[in-house]
Order: sequence, then structure tokens, then C-alpha cells
Amino acid sequence: MVVKTDVCIVGSGPGGALLAYLLAKRGISVVLLERHSDVSREFRGEFLNEEGEDILKKHGLFETVERLGLLRMDRIEYWQGGRLFKRIFPEWPVDHVGIHVPQNHLLSAILDEAKKLDTFRLMLNSRVTDLIQNDRGRFTGVKVRKEGKDMIVESPLIIGADGRFSTVRKKAGIKAVIKNHGYDLLWAKIPAPKGWQPSIKMALVNDSQVALFTQTGGAIQIGWNIEHDSFPQLRKQPFEPFIEKLLMAFPELIESARENIRSWQDFILLDVHSSYCETWTKDGVALMGDAAHTMTPTGAFGLNCAMKDADLLADLIRECILHEDAEFLGLKAAEPERKSEIERLQAIQVDKEISFASQFAAYV
Repeated sequence: MVVKTDVCIVGSGPGGALLAYLLAKRGISVVLLERHSDVSREFRGEFLNEEGEDILKKHGLFETVERLGLLRMDRIEYWQGGRLFKRIFPEWPVDHVGIHVPQNHLLSAILDEAKKLDTFRLMLNSRVTDLIQNDRGRFTGVKVRKEGKDMIVESPLIIGADGRFSTVRKKAGIKAVIKNHGYDLLWAKIPAPKGWQPSIKMALVNDSQVALFTQTGGAIQIGWNIEHDSFPQLRKQPFEPFIEKLLMAFPELIESARENIRSWQDFILLDVHSSYCETWTKDGVALMGDAAHTMTPTGAFGLNCAMKDADLLADLIRECILHEDAEFLGLKAAEPERKSEIERLQAIQVDKEISFASQFAAYV
């Protein structure tokens, strides 16, 4: 089976889904490939900043997402030894310090609109196994394994939106330079105590950052930095002393945490790193989001950067097609400016990681 399309996008996370919708809305045929059976799975990065909010509003999607459910954070708090010592509130006219958007709400809002368009096709259970090259070395399609059967999607442009371990990036021979940041992250989710205000709360526990993010549906997401590669040794130690440190930092969590975090298995480990690619475009392949520039969780830039990539790429791809730029050279020409912005944000992430402990210097 062979499917032909103007653009083939691999990966239906927020960036890939948004790009597919924006292209299809411009009359460009798109096939969006997703290796999972649905798009309602849970992700880690679910916070919009002002830029992400503006992009959704620009394309008429924000009201739909809001109707499905989101939660505005109205403050950032810093805690030490169980006591609050600093608050940061949004500055007018912004009414939040971040917005929690469940990723299934975000994807539903985007894909429901895309499915109304004849130029859009979503293919679930479709795992890319290889890229196809012509005799000039240009990539002209992807090989796909779908529900036990092999098929081909032919396209003059393949977009790798398939995350930090991108298959498209690997198969295209685009090397990523990985930078470890000295820490990994333990995630956990617990119900919020009664009366908990929508907020982001920060603490320094044994010289490590602990962050609490309020979520829609009355939950709290816990992000706990630990030393890189230390979890195998950490989980050999007793669990109770570890969780007691969290409760000393945030006493309000005592009941909920003890009921819902009872062993190491109640944490999910994220191997934290950022990445840099020499190029994001190569012979008919373009990368976006984490496939092009993996971000760390610091500052919650990842989701918003992926959507910014989609917003920019949609216009660039349309211009290439209008001007009969069959090689999509316009994407390469526009790459330096976007790379400069990403490098700036990655530098901000490093600065935030280095300076975090200084927030507590007078209170330790």
C-alpha cells in the first residue's frame, strides 16, 4: 500500500498535531503518523506560557482548549523548612504565571479541528521503520508498519516531530549532541489537599530542587530533581526517609502524599538532557520540537517551543510550495534565526538551574 501526500509528519504530539492542522487548513495535504493507538496518553510537559497561549489564540484554538479544561496558576511560591518565604504574582496584563493544560485536551482541540479538513489524515498504530531515498540521496517517503502490515507514505517533505529519541532524526543521519545537566527528575502525581490554591511551589531539599505544579482535576504534579544516574542506587535505600523530606518541605502534603506515594514505584523517572543538532533540515527532512532541540523541564519551555516551531514552519512550508521551491530550501534559509532563539532559551534553562539554590540563600 502506498499513500501520497504533500507533507508527512511523524509524531502527533502538540507540535506535530498543530503543524498538521495549520498546513491542512492552508490546503496542503498532510499525513500525520502516530505509533500509539490513541493520542490521549499522559505527558510530563503540560504547561503553557504566554507564547504558547498566544499561538493557540492566534489560530482560534484557545477557547476550545479552555472549554475542555485548563487551570491558570496565579502565583509562584518559595518554601523552606515548611514555611513560605516569597511569592511572585503575574504582572498586568498577564493573569497567570503558567497554565496547566492536560495534553489530551490540547490534542483533542487541535485534532478535532483538523479532522474536519479533507486535506488531513491521521494514521494511528503507525510506526516508522525507515526512510526512503531516491537516487540523488533525497528522502522521498517513509516505510511504515501499521497493524502488522507494511506500507509506504510518499512525500517530498518529511517532518520529524517524534520526540527526543526521534526515529526520523536517526534514519536521516542527523546527529544530535546530547548535554547532560547533572540531574534527573522524579515525577509523581497526588490529589491536592482541600483548599489548595492553583500555584507553582518551589523548595530546596538537600540542595535539590522540588517543584509542585497544580493541575486541572484537583491534582498536584511533583517534580523532584535527583543526581544524574543516581536512581538505581537510591531505590535500594529505604523509601520512608526520602519521602519524609518532602513532607518537611511541604507539611500540607502529609496526608495526600502518605496515601498515594508508598514506594519507589509511585515515581516515574525522567532522564534529563538537552540536545543540539548541527542542522534541522536535510534532503527533504525537517525536524521540530524535541527531535530538533530537546529542552529540559526547567522553565517549561518544551511544549511552547514545539508549538512555536509549528507556527513558523506552517508559514515557511506554504511559502516554499507557493514559490515552487521543490527542495524546500526556504526551510534551511530560515533555520539560523530560530536556532538562535532556541540557544537563548537553553542558556536561560542552564542559568535557572545554576541559580535556583540562590533563591534560598538567606533562608537555609
